[in-house]
This record gives sequence, C-alpha cells and structure tokens, in this order.
Amino acid sequence: MSNHEKINYVEFPSKDIEATKAFFTSVFGWSFTDYGPEYAAFANAGLDGGFFKSDRAASTDAGSALVVLYSQALEETQSKVVDAGGVIVKPIFSFPGGRRFHFTEPSGNELAVWSDVGA
Repeated sequence: MSNHEKINYVEFPSKDIEATKAFFTSVFGWSFTDYGPEYAAFANAGLDGGFFKSDRAASTDAGSALVVLYSQALEETQSKVVDAGGVIVKPIFSFPGGRRFHFTEPSGNELAVWSDVGA
C-alpha cells in the first residue's frame, strides 16, 4: 500500500513536554526522541508524531481534531489514564459500534480511547 497522500505524522502542542512524555510512556508505552528542549518525537503509537512546546492545548471545544486511540480493555485503560495524571472529560459512553471516553493529558490536550469489546 502506498503512503502517497496519506496521513503520515501528527503534532500536538505541549505546555510541559517532560510531563507529557512521562504520561504517554506510562499509559500507552510510547517511546520518545528529543530534538532539543522544545520538541519530542514519539513512536510506537500506531502513527508517529511529536509534541512541540506551546502554551496552547488541543481540544474539541476549540475546534481541534480529535485523535482516538483503541483499547481492548476500555475500563483498564481509563484507570491507567487517571492513575498517570490524566483527567477524564467525558466518561465512558456508548455510540453505534462501540464505547469510548475522552481525556486530557498533563498538558491539556484532549484525546479519546474507544473499544468495540463489550459494546
């Protein structure tokens, strides 16, 4: 399959890159490569990307795109998010085809996690 004109990389703002890295490493097992003090690239996330130093955060209320991760154990993933300092902004809810929740990570970026298990 060709990667031509496909989504290849995603970047997020981060108020605290070290806290963001620690959160995503702990909860989701992402790995990071630092490129100076204001940028960290991530891998092992399904899609590569990075975090850049910014005072802003991505949220659906501000019109941002929502990045949605997948879990085979939704409640367990939600607990890991909370234990690592994430904030649940939309608790688990059902939708056609599955269930999901939304959270913010330590820098305030909103993401979601969904599952078709137990739907």
